[in-house]
Amino acid sequence: MAYLGNPVAVVHDADGLTAQQMQRFAKWTNLAETTFLLRPSTASADYRVRIFSATQEFPFAGHPTLGSARAWLEAGGVPRSAGEIVQECGAGLVRVRFEGTRFAFEAPPLTRFETVSERELAPIAAALRIDRSRIVAASWLVNGPEWIGVRLASAAEVLALRPDPADLGSLSIGVFGEHEPGHPTRFEVRAFLGDDPVWEDPITGSLNAGLAYWLRESGEVSQGYTAAQGTVIGHQGRVHVSYEGDRIWVGGDTMMCVDGQVAL
Repeated sequence: MAYLGNPVAVVHDADGLTAQQMQRFAKWTNLAETTFLLRPSTASADYRVRIFSATQEFPFAGHPTLGSARAWLEAGGVPRSAGEIVQECGAGLVRVRFEGTRFAFEAPPLTRFETVSERELAPIAAALRIDRSRIVAASWLVNGPEWIGVRLASAAEVLALRPDPADLGSLSIGVFGEHEPGHPTRFEVRAFLGDDPVWEDPITGSLNAGLAYWLRESGEVSQGYTAAQGTVIGHQGRVHVSYEGDRIWVGGDTMMCVDGQVAL
């Protein structure tokens, strides 16, 4: 539904812009991310993208990947393969599938996947304003953004969290818990971003990709599922995860809400 997801600004024909100009515009939009589409540097890709938050550039991010792919198609882009786009970004080549308004990216490999140490858990619990004993498990999930995944005992506990952004520091914490049977989504996800004006992200593809990998590696999940995100802050994010062999696909519905020109 329009204006209940996670917005991303996509700038076309950005080859002439410097990194400083991109960062300045991304800060001005004050969105979670702003992307810039460029000519690919390899014949294997359909386009190249650079992804910026208000404060930094990311080698990869999930929902900006889906939004960029949709915007590229809407602007007349023709993929080399029917139904699949190949995006070039700082993390390499990312495959994006689409059917109608539903887009899904193939999750890139994690560059760091390990249990969070007890020493690191104390400031995480403090930032979330919960007792350490309520953290069921925690893992580093790095696929561009440096997420720390935190599992709580239930979705209700996730929804009840009331962290203070001032306590987050530079931490990027993704928290999730499972809903009761019969709920339309299996997991509830929240993403808290330290040092970022958008301190709770409505929908986070990179985090959900990391969580999907963690759940598969733990042996808990082998089939696809849907996660909810953004509930507490008035959004209705739905992230659809599917497994195909060793591949993980993370997707959602996309919608064009604003179309125009910017002077840069």
